[in-house]
Amino acid sequence: MKINLKQLFSITGESKDIDYKIEVDELSEIKGCIFSTPVSVKGRIYNKADVVYLKFSLDFAMLITCDRCLKEMMRDYHFDCEHIVVPYVSGDNDEYIVADGESIELNEIAVTDLLLQLPTKNLCKDDCKGLCMVCGCDLNESTCEHQTSEL
Repeated sequence: MKINLKQLFSITGESKDIDYKIEVDELSEIKGCIFSTPVSVKGRIYNKADVVYLKFSLDFAMLITCDRCLKEMMRDYHFDCEHIVVPYVSGDNDEYIVADGESIELNEIAVTDLLLQLPTKNLCKDDCKGLCMVCGCDLNESTCEHQTSEL
């Protein structure tokens, strides 16, 4: 979703509400992620004291696999994101979103934020025991002779 910010950059107190969805088919190119629902993007872009702020939340569900026992499960996520948007920047920029031609591509920003905030390790539960390294049985559901001999 492309948003023109010309009016926001020039009028203090101006704001625009954000409320839309990034559909699952638009997210299909992201490798390793299976989105079960569209990503809901809700928030606001506003000019406060001649500084343009972008604040939004992301809500979605993904099908994930536990990294220890390999069970598939559905997980809901909610992330809050906040940025300062500038019309241009001189030098290196790691802190601000730069509006290209007074507009920003909100889908790109939202998906980048989403990917940066996803957990690096997915567990079905905090105390997941995983799989036996010898026979592969799920240690959450049963014990095996390999586990009892190690005790």
